[in-house]
Amino acid sequence: MKLFRNAELGRSLLLFLAISLAGVSVAFAWELRFGVMTLILCAALLCVFLVTTLRRYHRLSEFAADINKILHGSSQISLNRYAEGELGILQSEIYKMTVRLREQQQRLIDDKVYLADSIADISHQIRTPLTSINLLVSLLSEPDISDERRQALSRELYDLLSRIDWLITSLLKISRLDAGTVSFQKEQVPLEELIGKACGPVLIPMELRGQELSVSANGRFTGDTAWTAEALGNIVKNCMEHTPQGGRITIRAVETALYSEIVISDSGSGIAPEDLPHIFERFYKGRNSDERSFGVGLALARMIIGRQNGTVKAENRTGGGACFTVRFYKGTV
Repeated sequence: MKLFRNAELGRSLLLFLAISLAGVSVAFAWELRFGVMTLILCAALLCVFLVTTLRRYHRLSEFAADINKILHGSSQISLNRYAEGELGILQSEIYKMTVRLREQQQRLIDDKVYLADSIADISHQIRTPLTSINLLVSLLSEPDISDERRQALSRELYDLLSRIDWLITSLLKISRLDAGTVSFQKEQVPLEELIGKACGPVLIPMELRGQELSVSANGRFTGDTAWTAEALGNIVKNCMEHTPQGGRITIRAVETALYSEIVISDSGSGIAPEDLPHIFERFYKGRNSDERSFGVGLALARMIIGRQNGTVKAENRTGGGACFTVRFYKGTV
């Protein structure tokens, strides 16, 4: 039997037999009837010891079998029947471990699904401009194309390549943020300077659209200037794309004792109610989104802001247009 293969049990039996033999010998030397009674008592105690040990081994074997089933993926095994007795403490700890293992397993499954969905979305986002690029290349290869037509197609080709480059760059930044490999710096700069860096890349497109930019900033910002400027720039770019020709984009920034707040609003058509809960989701494109949009800019902005103890909220203004409120808190929220 497996029971007697246990070295610890063997030592215990030998010690018990040695003590019993000594006791029985002394009892027999004293008086015969005492020797017989001692022998019977020792035999009874030995039987009780063997029976209880056998039962304990049987329960341990069942416990080990159930744990093995759990480790092989079974989720229907209950350990509650081991909650009493000497196995209670062990059952409690193993139950905690199995709960954590199941949670980790579910997270891994969710991560795999999310990764597969993300790869599918990225492939779709890149495939669309690549199809257009292939078409443009075939048009450029025609022998009888005019110089004006060739220049127009070249500009469109350059624009598509720039979009793909921006998409890949943004996705790499998102992956770095997901992996937690980005180290945000702690810099203190005036809010006006931060907003200036954020709006720099969109000033020329806004001018071409005849849009007006109004900035009012007072106070200072503490955080990573480069990353934050990119986040705010993505929000301003989104407002620009949804503001008509001759529209207006307003940025108001102020520092309080609790946070630095930046409010970016536009005079566009606003955000559709059904889009508001999803506007910061990765690859989400709202009803009024431009066909050139990838649905990445606002998702990246929220990640950057959130990693710096900040919040961002999107809503529609009462008088029309969208409004984004960004707050960077000075303490834990």
